[in-house]
Parts: sequence; C-alpha cells; structure tokens
Amino acid sequence: MLNRGYAYTTIVSSKYQGQNLLSHLATLYPHSTPQAWQRKLDNGEVTLDGDAATGGESVALGQTLVWNRPPWTEPDAPRHFEVLFEDAHLLAVDKPGGLPTLPGGGFMENTLLRLVQMRTPNANPVHRLGRATSGIVLFAKTHQAASNLFANWNTPKIQKVYRALGQNIARHDFYEIVTPIGLVPHPLIGSVWAASPVGKPSKSLAKVISRDNGATTFEVSLMSGRPHQIRIHLASIGHPLAGDPLYGFTGQPLENLPGLPGDGGYFLHAQYLKFRHPITGERIDLEAALPPGFPSNR
Repeated sequence: MLNRGYAYTTIVSSKYQGQNLLSHLATLYPHSTPQAWQRKLDNGEVTLDGDAATGGESVALGQTLVWNRPPWTEPDAPRHFEVLFEDAHLLAVDKPGGLPTLPGGGFMENTLLRLVQMRTPNANPVHRLGRATSGIVLFAKTHQAASNLFANWNTPKIQKVYRALGQNIARHDFYEIVTPIGLVPHPLIGSVWAASPVGKPSKSLAKVISRDNGATTFEVSLMSGRPHQIRIHLASIGHPLAGDPLYGFTGQPLENLPGLPGDGGYFLHAQYLKFRHPITGERIDLEAALPPGFPSNR
C-alpha cells in the first residue's frame, strides 16, 4: 500500500557538531549511500532548521534536521489481529508473524499499532514483538494502567513465556542464560543488538519441551527485556532459532549472511502473559494459541 510519507526529525547532538550535513545524513541513515542522499537533498526532501538544505552545510549543536520522506509503497504484511482480552484499561491482542508492532524499517501503515488504533484510538503498546514473532502484545488504554505496567514490566510480577524452535539437540533440560546484550557493528545498518561482553545484564530461563529432527523446542521465560533477547540468548548457548537469518551460534550477527533484525524465517511465539491487572488487581492469564505452521508437535 502507498502511505502518506513521513517526516523523520532529529536534533543535532554535540557528537556531530561541525560535521558536513551530507556525511551526517549518511551516518544517521546508513541504508542510503551519500550519492542517494545527495539526490534526496537535490529533490528538496531535507531541511535544516526549516530551510531547504543542500548537503554542504556544517551542522551545529541543537539544530533540527528533518527528512521529509515522500509517500512510498510499503512491503506487504498481514493486516489482522485477534483480541484476547479487553476492558476499560487494557487491550491484549494476538499478533501474526510478519506484522511489525511499531512503524520502522519501511513500515508505517502496515503495523499493529496503526491497525489497533483504527479500532481503539487510545490504545498504546506496553512492549513490542519483533516483526517475525507472533503472539501476545499488550496495550494500555489509560495513563494509570500504562504507568503501572511500565514500572513492573521487567520484574517477576509480569510473567512472559515464549515458545521457540532452536537448532541442534539440547544436552540439558534447563538453561539459565545471562549473556549480556549490547550494540555491535553491522555492515548494513551501522549496529544491531547482539551478545556483547560489555552489554547490559540480561536473563532468560529456557526449558526444553521436546527434541526432534535435529532441533529443540524451548519454553523461554524472560527475566529482562532486551531487544531480540530470546534470539540472542538461545544462539549464545549454541541453539540459534531455526531459520534465523541474523544470529549465529555465538549470539553475534552472521558474518557471511548479513541479515537484518526484521528478517523472518524463524519460529518464535509469545504464548503466555500472566500478571495482576494494574487497576483492579484481578489475576490475568493470557494465552495465544500456536499459529498455523508452528511446529507444535516437537
């Protein structure tokens, strides 16, 4: 579908003080070459403090840089979801794999956020799932509910359990994974989240559900909320998700196959979410059935 375009806005930080604008754009948005950025500048798509930019300017601390991206045809994505729970404060839905939760990576209208807000304008997601990941996404409909859930999201008060299909046969029945996660270099987009000795503390608990055909099905409980945590953690113990185009056996990006974070091909499903209702205190136990095609018998 053709969207309405988007204005990407950034404020120049001290880190980039004095940098050439063309170089600055290529640094901020490495998906396009400097030559491609010059064409965008020549087309009048970029402004600096409200004035059309040429690319030769030197950027200064505090300046407002805007790239007015013209409308573009978005990649196809599923445009449906199932409501699992709803009241005056909360909305929980089952997201299909292939539908981004939030705008980004070429998606603006083909996102769960847009589809949900067409139905419930005051709903905002408390968290996000990767585009290829299916399962439960929780939205808050009131500020009070959102504040409570944000405060408790990465604590034992909220239980988040996933089903994942990993490569290779697991030797043990249970793993406590504490591999730190941080940003590492990536040749196409500058950096990605991955296993890193200087990363942020992270913790996942992985229990083996079954072993079959050279693969292991895990039930994974998240004790922290880092980006791509399950993909990275299972990969770091030698069980990258089957079909994952980005992460290899160390939890680092694959060297010879530079996949992107949003690329699919793997099986990961947010199956259970359990918590106390942030307003009523009622016990909420949510379950999203495994989607068609997910290897449920493993």
